[in-house]
Amino acid sequence: MDIFFLGTGAGIPAKLRNVTSIALKLLEERGAIWLFDAGEATQHQILHTSIKPRRIEKVFITHLHGDHIYGLPGLLASRSFQGGESEVTVYGPKGLQEYITISLSVSQTYLKYPLKVVEIDEGVIFEDEQFIVKAQLLEHGIPSYGYRIIEKDRPGTLLADKLVEAGVKPGPLFRKIKEGESVTLEDGRVIAPAEFLGPDQKGRIITILGDTRYCENAISLAQDADLLIHEATFSKGEEKLAYDYFHSTTNQAAEIARISGSKQLCLTHISSRYDRQAWLELVKEAQEIFPNTEIAEDFKEINIPSK
Repeated sequence: MDIFFLGTGAGIPAKLRNVTSIALKLLEERGAIWLFDAGEATQHQILHTSIKPRRIEKVFITHLHGDHIYGLPGLLASRSFQGGESEVTVYGPKGLQEYITISLSVSQTYLKYPLKVVEIDEGVIFEDEQFIVKAQLLEHGIPSYGYRIIEKDRPGTLLADKLVEAGVKPGPLFRKIKEGESVTLEDGRVIAPAEFLGPDQKGRIITILGDTRYCENAISLAQDADLLIHEATFSKGEEKLAYDYFHSTTNQAAEIARISGSKQLCLTHISSRYDRQAWLELVKEAQEIFPNTEIAEDFKEINIPSK
């Protein structure tokens, strides 16, 4: 499981930072990529990476400001030309369906794959045997959501040597036991998976927030997260400006991480007013409150290791 930043700037594209888009790479877990926001030129950013658009399975839009959605129609269209045939589901606030429908209709774009649009409310918006995704409203000028991605606990390591000692031959039975299924041997013995699996591997939690002021829902979404991705449009001391423009400062993001018990914080959505040298200061401001903080840059990748 890896986080890959395709765009990390605020408001408008800049030379050092494109506008917002984040890829959650779930290649080992499900052979797929989930995208969070698709600012202008997201597909151009992807060209500089190993990401294959045909692997994009889901897109989660935090809110409908242009710097988070202007790249979505182009990305969806290009995916058709790049061999994408599997269904894509796009989640986001009310109005997303109309935006996508009109964009594709006016441009006479035909998709060669099924597209599903889900306009969300707060709560669980997706669940399968591997993951749960929860959404909550944040505080912004328009409805803006934060997403909490919860990986379900996975079965522990298969104790292969112990199975061989019990007379189980490697092969299909190993796979069934690994998947938690009891098996009956030829001699009538029943092999219970619990006896031949190590402790469950705890699932990981990633929280990705849209644009927001400091708010309680951000703390709730980030509770015990392995990685919290929080906007930091402004530096410490600019709290009034951040409040007026419905954004957050570095120290406010760090405070959310500290209170929520997050393990790691990554700052993003950085204003173009800050140059490379200033980025170091932004990180230091947050680290004064939450030491395990880093700052996102375009094409930066963060691995979230298994527990």
